[in-house]
Amino acid sequence: MEKKVPITRLGKFFGGEDYDLDISMGREWLDGDMNFTLVLYKVDKQRTKTDDVYGEALKDGIQFLAPVQFNAYVKIVQPENKFLGTSKLQQTEPGNMTFSVYQKDLDDLQITIDFGDYIGYYETETRVRYYTVVNDGRVVSDLKHTYGGYKPFYRSYVASAVNMNEFRGI
Repeated sequence: MEKKVPITRLGKFFGGEDYDLDISMGREWLDGDMNFTLVLYKVDKQRTKTDDVYGEALKDGIQFLAPVQFNAYVKIVQPENKFLGTSKLQQTEPGNMTFSVYQKDLDDLQITIDFGDYIGYYETETRVRYYTVVNDGRVVSDLKHTYGGYKPFYRSYVASAVNMNEFRGI
């Protein structure tokens, strides 16, 4: 049996009803007004074929669960122009994507987003850019992710763009 301890540190000015109201208004804004839709391509770690020595995924050995759409607040960092090694060749690298998802949305969809999962982001109606999760937002106890220290309510992730040779969707 799970032990539950009520959080009363802000109870005089802020309680469970206030928290639920603020979260519902935020979700309405995100889902209704912003409407950034992402697609999660979750790696199926049970069915993925791996190397016996290092445990790395074999070429074309990664298996995925069914894709899941979800809403998130998305920010894409400006692209960078970088030199390749010590050469004079330059390459423009797409910027990382950071996205934030309400924990309630993750719970309702019964999904977790982990390091190495792929995310599809529609840049236009016909163009999808794919990213891989490089920071899976496990820490949610900081003040940024809690409502005034009351409870954690969302998760933040960082994902890096992948090239078409690595992932093209399912």
